[in-house]
Amino acid sequence: MVRPPRPPPPPKDKKHPKRRMNSKKAVERSAYFARREAAWVLRQVLQGDARRRATASIKSLVYGPSVRNKKATFALVCQTLKYLPLMKDVLTRTKLLTCKWKKQEELIFVTAYDVLFGRDIAMTGDVEKFLMRHKDALQAALAQLCSTQKFKHVEDLLLKNQNPVISKPRYVRVNTLKMDVESAIQEIGKTNKVAKDDMVPDMLVLPSGVDLHDHPLVKNGSMFLQGKASSMVAVALCPKPGWKVLDGCAAPGNKTIHLAALMKGKGNIIACELHEERVKVLQDTIRRSGAPNVDIVHGDFLDIDTRDPLFAKVRAILLDPSCSGSGISAERLDHLLPSFSKGHDVDAATSQRAKKLAAFQRKALAHALSFPEVERVVYSTCSIYQTENEDVIKSVLPLATSLNFELATPFPRWPRRGLPVFEGSEHVLRTDPREDMEGFFIALFVRKKSINSSGKMIRRNIGESSSCSTPKNHRKRKRVMMYPFCRMLRMWSYQALARQIPTER
Repeated sequence: MVRPPRPPPPPKDKKHPKRRMNSKKAVERSAYFARREAAWVLRQVLQGDARRRATASIKSLVYGPSVRNKKATFALVCQTLKYLPLMKDVLTRTKLLTCKWKKQEELIFVTAYDVLFGRDIAMTGDVEKFLMRHKDALQAALAQLCSTQKFKHVEDLLLKNQNPVISKPRYVRVNTLKMDVESAIQEIGKTNKVAKDDMVPDMLVLPSGVDLHDHPLVKNGSMFLQGKASSMVAVALCPKPGWKVLDGCAAPGNKTIHLAALMKGKGNIIACELHEERVKVLQDTIRRSGAPNVDIVHGDFLDIDTRDPLFAKVRAILLDPSCSGSGISAERLDHLLPSFSKGHDVDAATSQRAKKLAAFQRKALAHALSFPEVERVVYSTCSIYQTENEDVIKSVLPLATSLNFELATPFPRWPRRGLPVFEGSEHVLRTDPREDMEGFFIALFVRKKSINSSGKMIRRNIGESSSCSTPKNHRKRKRVMMYPFCRMLRMWSYQALARQIPTER
């Protein structure tokens, strides 16, 4: 993702160039920069929405490292999007959005919101000066719009454009690699009411509206802002300390580092991510968490050779593939996007995009089940569509059965289960966007044990290569291996080889 260009500073006061900025000017300066950061975020959001391929959610863009004034920028973006159709209509009536200003239309939208509905703004920039000169024309066009739509007051017109907001608790997961739960409760409890979650270990529940983005414990990676349903995924996989675990589609990395915490930093987690920009996000998440046992692979999960000695001993796989995100559309603020208001969400479950996603999901899940030593596989989505959930599980069940897998029941006390479209759907888990504030789907496959002729319990290894038969050959091949899938991070390769070659001191 391209960082926003640093906006030029507002013009200085020529009469008093050396005078220290007073509080009013400080507020004006802050608002000046916030409008330009909001315009950058708005451009990314609108361009992604137009292509139906958003690079990131509104919150991800605002709370990323590129934006400094996060609170003011977030408020401006949300309010501008909320009233965007209204402001476009007003600007069309006044004919102010001419070719000269077309290249800065996002900044025009943001500033027009401030002029019409926000605070009184200072004439500190060209756009601000332009719109303030035409403030009377903007207000007249707004009044005319009210009359046309038969509203007596502007407030009534604004209410028409508002969407109902669902209040939800603030969930935060304690990173036990850095901090224990009781210490976190004691620290957070100094300023907020806090309680332990009754279902997910290491998860705290705070009142709705609590903003912890700038809290020191969040910034230093001692706690992570993560929804309850999202945190249930790693717990469902339940990897043991010392295992080798694979996260097939890892970025942004919250589930990856949750696995590391559950494994107490022991064993090895291979975090696979295809897209370069998301690899950078994954690296930052792992760095903040302090997880010592995570290696990043920059490549396609589907290109991994399951017979490769490096992956042949993987015992657990977490697969959270790309999906429609329909279960977290409220969290992502999708209801503010133009496509949502135009009704493009209708029949999305059977759309061409959903079918393509489901085809990829089926292929990825089948690939995950084919690893020779894998014992546990979790498939999860943040989707509410049957196409991406029960239908995917139903399609791979024959393969799973042939590989000696069966569906297990994660969180047995959880009341909401799968849609009854295949035998065994009661084992899979659903969360509801309204009841649970997020719509997730979790399915857990567990490989059944087999008994050999001597009465010992063994795992059924499918597709095991003879090249892995002796530990000596296994070690030798690892040191000179040409990895079979694309664009492996050089850093990760060096780390992997370093663990195989003792360092002389």
